[in-house]
Amino acid sequence: MTNNVPMAKLLLRAGAKESPHFVSLEGRAVHLATLVQEAEQRVSELQAQVRSEGPGEREGSDRERQLKAWEWRLRLFRRMQTGFEHANAPDAPSVVRLSVSSSTSLKVDFQEPLCVNSAVVTKYKVSWSTAPSLSPLLGEMIVDDTTLLQCNITGLTSGTYYYVQVSAYNMKGWGPPLVSTPACSSPSSWRDIDGRAPRQRGQKEALDQLLGQIKEAHRHCVCHEQCKAPTQGRKHSVSKSLRHLFQPTSKFVKSLKRGLYLTSIFYRDDNVLVTPEDQIPIVEIEDSYSSSLMQDFLWFTKVSYLWEEISWLQQCLSPSQSSCSCTLQTRLKMLQAVSHLQGMLGTQDLGQVYFEPIKDKHGNALLVLLKDMNACPNLDGVRWTQLCKLQLQRKSISSPEEPTALDMLLITLHEKLAYHRRSRKLLSPGLYLGYLKLCTSVEQIRALVPQKLPNILCHTKIRDNCNVSREEWQWLQALSSLEESLEMDHDVQSAPHRLLQDLRSAIKDLMAHINVPGNQAQDFRIYSQEVLEFGEKVSFLLLLPPCDEVCTAPGQNNPYSPRSGFLTLPLQIFELVHFNAYCPSFIGQYCRVSALLELESLMSQQALREAFSEAELLAAKKKHQQVQEHMQQMEEVWRDARWIMDALQYARYKQPTGGISISWIIDFSKEVLPDKPPSTSSQPDFMPSPMPSPEPCRKHSDFAGLSDEEGSSEVFLTTDSDYDSSRAQSPRELDLLPPSPLSSSAPLEPRGFLRSDGSGSGGVMCLGGGGRGGGALRDSTPDVLQASEPQHGRESERCGGGGGGVRCAGERRRGAPELFDSDFILPSRQIELLHITEKRQAFCVRTSSLEFPSSTSAHQQPYSHHTTCPSPSTSPQRRYHRPSSVDRCCSAERCLPQLPPARTLSEDSGTQRLSSPSPAALRKGCHATLRVYPQYRTGLPKETSVKLCVTPGTSAREMVQLVVQEMNVVSRRMLGSSGGGDVQEQSVYYSPEQLKHFGLVLVVDNREKWLQDDFCPLELQNPWLRGKLCVRIKEYSPLALKHSRATTV
Repeated sequence: MTNNVPMAKLLLRAGAKESPHFVSLEGRAVHLATLVQEAEQRVSELQAQVRSEGPGEREGSDRERQLKAWEWRLRLFRRMQTGFEHANAPDAPSVVRLSVSSSTSLKVDFQEPLCVNSAVVTKYKVSWSTAPSLSPLLGEMIVDDTTLLQCNITGLTSGTYYYVQVSAYNMKGWGPPLVSTPACSSPSSWRDIDGRAPRQRGQKEALDQLLGQIKEAHRHCVCHEQCKAPTQGRKHSVSKSLRHLFQPTSKFVKSLKRGLYLTSIFYRDDNVLVTPEDQIPIVEIEDSYSSSLMQDFLWFTKVSYLWEEISWLQQCLSPSQSSCSCTLQTRLKMLQAVSHLQGMLGTQDLGQVYFEPIKDKHGNALLVLLKDMNACPNLDGVRWTQLCKLQLQRKSISSPEEPTALDMLLITLHEKLAYHRRSRKLLSPGLYLGYLKLCTSVEQIRALVPQKLPNILCHTKIRDNCNVSREEWQWLQALSSLEESLEMDHDVQSAPHRLLQDLRSAIKDLMAHINVPGNQAQDFRIYSQEVLEFGEKVSFLLLLPPCDEVCTAPGQNNPYSPRSGFLTLPLQIFELVHFNAYCPSFIGQYCRVSALLELESLMSQQALREAFSEAELLAAKKKHQQVQEHMQQMEEVWRDARWIMDALQYARYKQPTGGISISWIIDFSKEVLPDKPPSTSSQPDFMPSPMPSPEPCRKHSDFAGLSDEEGSSEVFLTTDSDYDSSRAQSPRELDLLPPSPLSSSAPLEPRGFLRSDGSGSGGVMCLGGGGRGGGALRDSTPDVLQASEPQHGRESERCGGGGGGVRCAGERRRGAPELFDSDFILPSRQIELLHITEKRQAFCVRTSSLEFPSSTSAHQQPYSHHTTCPSPSTSPQRRYHRPSSVDRCCSAERCLPQLPPARTLSEDSGTQRLSSPSPAALRKGCHATLRVYPQYRTGLPKETSVKLCVTPGTSAREMVQLVVQEMNVVSRRMLGSSGGGDVQEQSVYYSPEQLKHFGLVLVVDNREKWLQDDFCPLELQNPWLRGKLCVRIKEYSPLALKHSRATTV
């Protein structure tokens, strides 16, 4: 009643309710008047008593304290009385939306009134009726939870229209009601149109019956009963059974030779379970594998749902041990390896299968099982080790030039663990728009999925309500022109109006996310055969590309090639992962039936081939026919569940082209699809490491390069012949190395590498900054941020001391804090300062340098006060190196007290990050020098590169803007006044409006990864650190038609 709204809402959130003692306004007013009267009387009595006391007795007496307390109460009661008298009932809720949540329920969403009239709203009343006048009412519902302003009206009749209104309540009573928008709705579902049954209805029961028939056929074999007894006896605790892992008799494979192997990774946070020899447990399946490994691998994935019945499967296959069937022999050996691994680890559940085997050049293939032990009870007596420590130990015995499958597993294990965690995450309830895109290879078809949620297609959320009503679905299927959508925009009371608005917004977001320009988006369609339902509260509408682009053929230019944040899974593996997340009971039973029937089919075919007598032939035919009938029943059930195959067949059907064209929903003549939005729904929190190539590494590594000192501007000649790579570490070694104590304060450089100037000063060197090679004598080059000439001159005199002009990077770094903060110029600020550096004289850190290849044109020499291109023969001590993309460094003052960093595993992503005792200070102080190559038309040599000094918070978008704007300035300075020369040598300028058409690309081993605009390149992990950063014009951008993209030769 004091109208203290924050306190009232805090109490309401904590569960406070209206007092039941005041059922009427008169009763509350009388009670307040009584309290005020009582307080006034008590204050008068105490005042009289205090006056009768002497001055000495009055001070600090008990009556004085009582008087002050009652005076405070009187003021409070009067304030409450005044607040109650001036308050009024609240206004109507500001918004009331009505939607259909199922065939028997409606959902009401509302917002609090704009004016509560001096009294906080404590509850809401939702009323409904079948009459437009809402009289008589069919029901009411009181919503006491003011933090969740929605409710579901259940138990309604399908097909009947209901009218709904909502009113708010405060201490002065109920306010006026507000009728919903739309005014009425009918409980319905899109299935009501054709009466289609859910895909999952009755399928599990059919599989249960089929599994029973299969096991009934094996009743003559007592193996099933024999393997049950050990199962009952093995229910002892996992912590005790896992101690078998550490017995001296345990034998695991330590190094891979040629063959097929199986490993199981038990992990908890950043630790993995290892053997007493600090190895991950690996067992051999066989010493070779056939070309049909993918079929065997798919069958093995299904076997992972039969861990408890491995012994039974082995005994069923025992008659085929002497069979000449290679497939049967391979699968029998797989079961034997699983049984052996179960016995050695002392547990039956070995985890889930990673979606593809790891192969190497040596002829090895490694099947990987992953199991998260965080949800399991604490294990006693087991051996855990940190993953980074395991990688370091493995490095000492691995071959960096030709890594084995085990090396590849350890290099990319963080990503595999992240994949395993994410594959079990579910979408929040709602209606989504998914994107169906497949890629084909010689062996398999792969589906495009988001990396952060690999169990579902690429998607964006349409709304929180997962149900699509009958009216919405009828209107969507009948849509045939843009004019109908424009008419629906004005029909606010119609049910499809809100769906149209939400769907239009979702299409724009998804198109921007998958980087589809507007001129191509017009040909996309919405799948109109059904609304896909996953689980109970998640449903999907599918966005289909044009018929010819649904499935990208091998070698075809794919505009949706895997980018950062995307992943391609084999189609059958994707189905298993998807159903395991949303229908685990169904897919578990299907995999059991399928794995058993595949074995039955192979054995029956083998029995037919081996049958000799007439009786054997008849028995084999009967068995084979029975198995075929069972397989047909299973395939019918599986076909009904495979929604993606139905959608794929529909999407590729050309005569006529099906679906709802999105050009009927969005007016592309007025709408402009946005660029990739800052959404994090499938944005990666780390760059995926590629599968290390089994090809031998190049001797000249791009990783072990030199970095400039902070603030220096240098020009390097990209000459490979003089680069001394004998001292550089191989990238394969770096892949397995944890960060050294100096990794955050110094770049990786070849030992003993000295840099000298090329201006006739011989081998004069300046060493500083913790032992790093100092900067050399070089003239200034065009920088993103340039200090004024007078200050630059004084700085040169202070560091170099006179005529020599040698600038010492170490002294410059130590002197910098006297003038400015090392973090003064942030990446976001750099772009703004580009426009004012020539107008203001200020001290600032120089953040970039421009580099030219050795083939610098002669006409550029007059501009040597900005750029210096020294000759290789100028100094005998000069060394040249292949430019690398990453040179990590940190200011000396910030990095000296640091302890050696350790790798940690991010909870959601598996990102390897550097941690230190003070992460905030580390993140603030450290920076890195990145070399970026502009691969678009600039008029300058193709190998021209720009070095940027960036922080961990610098995004790819900021780097692209810095590079393009600096190249604008340099191109204009060097080529702008050259006259009518060659066309390639004319300056090229790109306006600020065109910056959005550029993107940052990472190139590694002929692979390209387009970095998202808000991705921070310093989060890259090995082996991506040896990649090459390039700025290119985005594909299908209007600029791409005007300026063809440059290609590095």
